[in-house]
Formats: sequence, structure tokens, C-alpha cells
Amino acid sequence: MDKLTSFFTELMRRYLPDPFVFAIGMTLLTVLLAMGVEGQSPIDVIRAWGSGFWSLLAFTTQMAVILAAGYVLATAPLTDRLLNRIVGRVHEPRHAIIVATLVGGLGSYLNWGFGLVIGGVIARKLALKVKGVHYPLIIAAAYSGFTMYGLGLSASIPVLVATPGHPLEAQMGTIPLSQTIFSLPMLLVALAIIVTLPLLNAWLQPRDRSRIVEVDASTDRRAEPEAGAGDLLEADTIATRLNNSRILSLLVGLMGIGYVIIHFAGGGSLDLNLINFIILFLGIILLGTPAAYVTQLNEGIRTIGGIILQYPFYAGIMAIMAASGLVGTISRLFVDVATPASLPFWGLVSSYFINFFAPSAGGHWVIQGPFMIDAAHQLGSAMNQNVMSVMLGNAWNDLVQPFWILPALALSRLKLRDVMSYTVIMMLWVGAIHITAMLLWGYLTH
Repeated sequence: MDKLTSFFTELMRRYLPDPFVFAIGMTLLTVLLAMGVEGQSPIDVIRAWGSGFWSLLAFTTQMAVILAAGYVLATAPLTDRLLNRIVGRVHEPRHAIIVATLVGGLGSYLNWGFGLVIGGVIARKLALKVKGVHYPLIIAAAYSGFTMYGLGLSASIPVLVATPGHPLEAQMGTIPLSQTIFSLPMLLVALAIIVTLPLLNAWLQPRDRSRIVEVDASTDRRAEPEAGAGDLLEADTIATRLNNSRILSLLVGLMGIGYVIIHFAGGGSLDLNLINFIILFLGIILLGTPAAYVTQLNEGIRTIGGIILQYPFYAGIMAIMAASGLVGTISRLFVDVATPASLPFWGLVSSYFINFFAPSAGGHWVIQGPFMIDAAHQLGSAMNQNVMSVMLGNAWNDLVQPFWILPALALSRLKLRDVMSYTVIMMLWVGAIHITAMLLWGYLTH
């Protein structure tokens, strides 16, 4: 195993650029494919790219909020004390890697934004506390748990298609979560990953101590007031008392929770805006005062710079893919050889490759979903299986898609090439589980 990780480490060191450079490279590759494969003119391609570049600003804001607010929730005093208790019971490097994977995975199963942050937070805590932990590996291990979101409560595509009035309802109807993420096959897949992935990650801990890179404790910093935040903390004025009022935070926090209860009691559904709403007001309650929340949020904002910069580039890529017909071409390459039983497998594989160009499950489904729906109708393939195939292909590819690892890199102060050699191996293992599941599910039910 050491030889395998050494091979990928050297490969990534030599050839893997930073995530923003990767986004630029994917943009240029998409332009070339649109012109070379689809016969689009340079003017048409550039027009589609520019027109779509800012098309996902609302979604970009949702992503930024969920990560920044998720950071506050994951680092709130109550959460911090719980994580410290967990960390205090861990003494061996391999045990630390297992715990980091489990926390990242279970957190992502509950909510992908929360899991993405809390995994990185506990991984750094464990690296600082447990001597001998290979720091790049434990950060990669915590991030690998993010793949669980495709099977969890915030899995974008299953949640979307279970919601009445979703954009493709006329073509496919609605599919309850009991037939997707809560179906027996998908529950078994979730169990298989949460049991085996931590063990695989622990196995990757280098046996040669000379290869172990420990965390640099001197880079550890606690949240410090940013410019403007210090004004909230000045003492002995009425304004300061308001800034540090627990009553104000509690009242507005309870209003937020009250709205959530009323929303669900009235038959409302869960979407990204409501997830952000819940995380925001839980954070306000747990941080205790407005001043404390602002201070911690300023720290969390440091993790979202890459999201704000890169997401418009991926929106532009998605616009080229949709306007040129590239998504249809990629999907048809797989769909044309599919049978009713094998379509979910081919949907998984095509989704994996499309996710390099469109690393957002919601946007991904908008451009790939119509082709999968048509193919499922033509072949008589189970719609719920094909929905999950696209979702799992997306979550599988995220292990090597540089976009979503940005918060973990911001929290850890590592470079992409430091962790990608490990996430590649993790991706191969998760892929084996997903492929096996899709093939069995398809062939045993058709």
C-alpha cells in the first residue's frame, strides 16, 4: 500500500495544479470539445460561456452561506466540547484516521455542508493531539466522508425529485425518498461505505515513519476578531451590552426554530434555503451572543473564497455543455449500449465523468436528468435506480473533483496535491462499491 500511495503522491506532485487552475483547464477543455465534437463555432461557444457565467449566482450564494454558517455550527462551543471529548479518547494514529472519517461521513450524511466542515475541524484537532498522524492523510480521510452525502438526508437529486413541482415532474413524476436514499439497497451501500472506508483510510497510514508529515502546531490559530468585529466586543456601553446580549440571540434563534416547526407542520419540504435557515439560527443559539456569532462567522468566511471564485467558471462550463449538446453526447455514448438492467450502471459511469465539468448535483441533474429519464422510459428501466445512479456518480467523483475539497484545504492549510494522492485511492474503493451496487440492483430487479 505504501508503494501505491507513493506512486500517486509523486504523480500529483508533478502534474496536479491548484483547484483554480484546474477550473480554467476544464473551461478550455470544454471549449475545445464543444468545437471539435459538436461542431460549434468559437463565437457560439464563447457567447454560451459568457451568458451562463453568472447564471448560478443564487446557488453560489447558497453554497457560500451553507459553508460559512456550517463552519460556525461545527465550531460552536457545544460542538467544540463534544469534539474535544471524542478527540480526548483517541491515542493511536490509525484510530484518529478512523474517527476523522466517521465524523466527516456521518456529518455529511446528515447535511453535506455541516459534514464538509466538521470533518476538517476534527481532523485538525486529532492531528494536533495524536502524535504520529500523517497530516495530509487524516485531512483526506475526513474529506472522504463527504461521499456519504449522496446517500444522506441532503442528497440534492433525490430530495429534489421527491418534491412536488420539481422542474422535471412532467417527465418523471415524483419519487419518494423511500425508493431512493431510504431504499434497502441504498441503506446497505451507506452501511458498506461507513464501515469499510474508515478501515481503508487507516490502512493508508504510512508504515515508514520517515514518510509521515505531522501537523505544524505553530499554524494553529483560534478565531480572532476581524476588522469591524472588534467594535462588537468593546466593553461598558449600551451598544456593547446589546452586541453581547444572550437574550437577543435566544429570542431571534427561537423565532427561527419556530418558523422551521411551522413550515414542516404546514407540509413544507426541505430545500437548500431551509437547510441554510436551520444552520444559521442553530448557530446563533449555540454561539450565545451576536458578537460571538459575527466573530466566528468572519473566521468561517475564510473557507469560502475558492467557492466564490470558481463556481462562476463551472457555471460557464455547464452553460457550454448544455448549449453545445455535449452532455447529450456523453450520455448517449453510455445509454446506447445499455439494457434495462444495466442503465443504472451506465448512468453512474456517465455521471462520474460529467461531474468533472458540472460539480453540483442540482445543476448536474438539470443537464443530465432529461437524457436519463428518456432512456429509462424507452428501455423500461426503473426510474428510482437511475435517479440514484446520477446522484452516486456525482458523489463518487467528488472525491477527486478539486472544487468541493476547497474548505478542507482552507481549514488545513494544505495544498491540493498534498491530499489528492489519498483521495484517488479512496475514490477507487467507493467506486467499486457503487458499481457493484448498481449492477446488482439493476440485474436483480429486471
